[in-house]
Amino acid sequence: MSTSLSLDLFCKVVDNFGDIGICWRLARQLQREHGIAVTLWVDDMRTFQRICPQVDMAAERQQVDHIAVRHWTSQEGEFSAADVADIVIEFFGCDIPPGYIAAMAQRPERPVWLNLEGLSAEEWVEGCHSLPSRHPRLPLTKYFFFPGFTEKTGGLMYERGLEAERLAFISDPAAVAAFLSSLGVRQTEAAAMKVSLFCYPYAPVAELFAAWCGGEQPVTCLVPEGVASDAVAHFLGQAAVPGAVRSEGALTVRVLPFVPQQDYDKLLWSCDLNFVRGEDSWVRAQWAGKSFIWHIYAQDENLHHKKLRAFLQRYAAGGALDDFSLCWNGVKGGASAGDWPALWQALAMAMPEISAKSSEWQQKILANGDLAANLTKFCASLR
Repeated sequence: MSTSLSLDLFCKVVDNFGDIGICWRLARQLQREHGIAVTLWVDDMRTFQRICPQVDMAAERQQVDHIAVRHWTSQEGEFSAADVADIVIEFFGCDIPPGYIAAMAQRPERPVWLNLEGLSAEEWVEGCHSLPSRHPRLPLTKYFFFPGFTEKTGGLMYERGLEAERLAFISDPAAVAAFLSSLGVRQTEAAAMKVSLFCYPYAPVAELFAAWCGGEQPVTCLVPEGVASDAVAHFLGQAAVPGAVRSEGALTVRVLPFVPQQDYDKLLWSCDLNFVRGEDSWVRAQWAGKSFIWHIYAQDENLHHKKLRAFLQRYAAGGALDDFSLCWNGVKGGASAGDWPALWQALAMAMPEISAKSSEWQQKILANGDLAANLTKFCASLR
């Protein structure tokens, strides 16, 4: 695809770090690997700054890592055809300004307009991927682009060199130790089974902590600041601020500073088990080569349970991983009905086999191509 192309990516932050995490990764990959000039429109600059410290929350316009960033403050505003990019992406059905849409219709060469949808393993995604939708009044067509796990979807986000970077990191014990030390993790804590915990506030964290405390295997749980703060603070007996740490029984819980996005992969690579949530960290965990538990964003009428089961069926680890994942997400009567010590013991025993299967899973989904490359190919086919 031509390096002279421009792209506007609109992101409204709903799921805290997941939405902006996906859009920021995509923006950088499109610029770095495909030479596209990207402008990222973001409504929540505070959340953006948490994963990208270079962001100036007060700036209306700024340049960050070769990406033009615009603070998207309202649906108002007048736009001309010259303001419209060659490719326009709205993330997860967000409503872009009406004035911008009107300017899209005035552009001599209509832009490629995509709605980048959320990731799902459900079969219906294949039938909806790349479907067109005509605007009811203007001479514009929007296309639905679905990430996914099969060749009939857009694939997953995966940067060039990611696996080489991971292998270089995990094969250098000194680098791993230095990274963990930079987060305040002591050597004694690093010697235990290391677990990163990233979940929504309604996860059964207290029950899991109790199971870890009473277990025989030492566990060090690393929790980013602001995650499961009530349950973590209750365990700590103090505010869940970076550096706070407490041990009880076999469990040590340490609160980490919220790491920038480029360091989050290293955290996943450094741990033996990763609890992830939403979409962005879920995808990164699949490239980490370690066992992971996904906390899916809750939806009305428990629609998220169907999505969870669809993924578990595709992932096909079965047994302990399925049982733990379902209980962690409130399936099977809810977490209070779960025997967490038994669930944890079964999962811990299965982890070596689950991790060993990750390479096979990665090769399977990589065969579908990566999301950024598939997206640019699709846009080229429409121009």
